[in-house]
Amino acid sequence: MKQYWSKLLVPGGKWSGVIGKGKCIRFTALDQGANVSLLLYNAKDKFERYNMPDTLKAQHTFYLTKGNVLLSDNGRVLVSIIEDSVGWHDTVSGYTTREMTDAKYGVTTYQQLRNDWLRSGEENFAMELVRNGLGLRDLVPVVNLFSKVYCDHRGDMHFVVDHCQKGDTVTLRTEMDVLLILSNTPNPLDPRTSYPSVPVKMEVYDAETVKQDDYCLNFCPENRRAFENTLEYYQLMS
Repeated sequence: MKQYWSKLLVPGGKWSGVIGKGKCIRFTALDQGANVSLLLYNAKDKFERYNMPDTLKAQHTFYLTKGNVLLSDNGRVLVSIIEDSVGWHDTVSGYTTREMTDAKYGVTTYQQLRNDWLRSGEENFAMELVRNGLGLRDLVPVVNLFSKVYCDHRGDMHFVVDHCQKGDTVTLRTEMDVLLILSNTPNPLDPRTSYPSVPVKMEVYDAETVKQDDYCLNFCPENRRAFENTLEYYQLMS
């Protein structure tokens, strides 16, 4: 498929925008150790947004990979994961705060360092939410692309440092018109004490029509029901 838009997410960078249904969004890690935190909303009704508990419960999983879908709180599919070289994307660790960032990497301010100051996920999301008519009360659990966090038998969470390799990719297919908000900031469980500096390339291109043998559609029965809910939503709007 022909790519018609691309964006480089620099370390500490953020981005938000509306992407129509039927598009592919491919993210490529340009070095080891990438982490891009992601929020999703229905572009036509922003009260509908990504629902982490329903997404994990419906698909009987703790993490996301190829075949999984990101469900809204209305049981519809916002995006599907159609390609994935990483195999595990974190759903439970959340995003960094200013306090976390200062404690781990040292205190920095814009007044001192201008664009070289160290951003946090919460601040990036706050700015992009306001830009899109939302606010901090609309900040929900995120998906951390490229990061692996697992729990041991005691329930303790562990971050896998070498999980993401240079050149790894993950591709999302939009099943609805979505507002996408991104923050290229560290995973809060990343134990490294130097601020990760991994740029990530984002590309958008047209997706093929979803057919009956689609891998994400047939990944589990709950996925098919969510796709049917999404189809009904657009049929009633047309």
